[in-house]
Amino acid sequence: MKIFLVVVIVLCIITLVNVLIESYRENRRISFSNYQLHDRRIRKKARIVMISDLHNAEFGKDNEKLISCIEKINPDFILVAGDIIVGKPGLTVDIGIHFLNELGKRFPVYMGKGNHEMRVSIYEKYGDMWNRLYEGTKDNITWLINESVHLDEYNVTIYGLDMKTEYYRRFKKLDMDEEYLLNELPPISRSDYNILIGHDPDYFEEYSRWGADLTVSGHVHGGLVILPFLGGVISPMIRLFPKYYKGLYSCDGHNMIVCAGLGLHTIRIRVNNEPDLVTINLSR
Repeated sequence: MKIFLVVVIVLCIITLVNVLIESYRENRRISFSNYQLHDRRIRKKARIVMISDLHNAEFGKDNEKLISCIEKINPDFILVAGDIIVGKPGLTVDIGIHFLNELGKRFPVYMGKGNHEMRVSIYEKYGDMWNRLYEGTKDNITWLINESVHLDEYNVTIYGLDMKTEYYRRFKKLDMDEEYLLNELPPISRSDYNILIGHDPDYFEEYSRWGADLTVSGHVHGGLVILPFLGGVISPMIRLFPKYYKGLYSCDGHNMIVCAGLGLHTIRIRVNNEPDLVTINLSR
């Protein structure tokens, strides 16, 4: 019996060490996800880079490696689906500010808030983190905080949802009021191709009913560990095997792309789930 326990303990230690080594290796790589979407309302082809959940990660000095990857893709515009920073008191926002400004000098950038930006913008304990982030980037990027912008060249309208804190509840998803999105977001035009930056993918069905032709999301970090046949293991909301964790999902003719994110916070483990840089090609 003692020998058996020793063997089990040794195997557990070996497994844990291998997981940590693999996670360390994966966190320093960048993977590329590519999606093709078609809609008759698209006036002109658009190549989009979508980013989420940087969480102060750095790929090379001042994120030079990540910026270089984006430059090679040469997008028409960039969508940022939130959580550039880590919402903890006293942590830096300078990495996010520098990264967003460097992107904004090169490409049009449209950003929606994630739960970390939402958090630092409403609670006093975070001090001036939100003001520094917003004021430090607003001249170079377009923040969409329950706002929209129409890109006539492509006949695309982009909306950014600043979702209330109660919808980021842990363990159990809170039902969303049917009128919530109608009340929070500007009116929608069905003649446009409508893209919603909605950080939390759990509400895909609600986003679709509201009228989002394409939702871009993050938040779930790919479920941290992706298992064959089972998918992502756990979300930041402490929910096992989240329904939406990475990739393209469809619902009644509406689409959602979930980015597995570029960084992590708190639980810094990735297995079979490298940092994710997304390219979306839109055409008729």
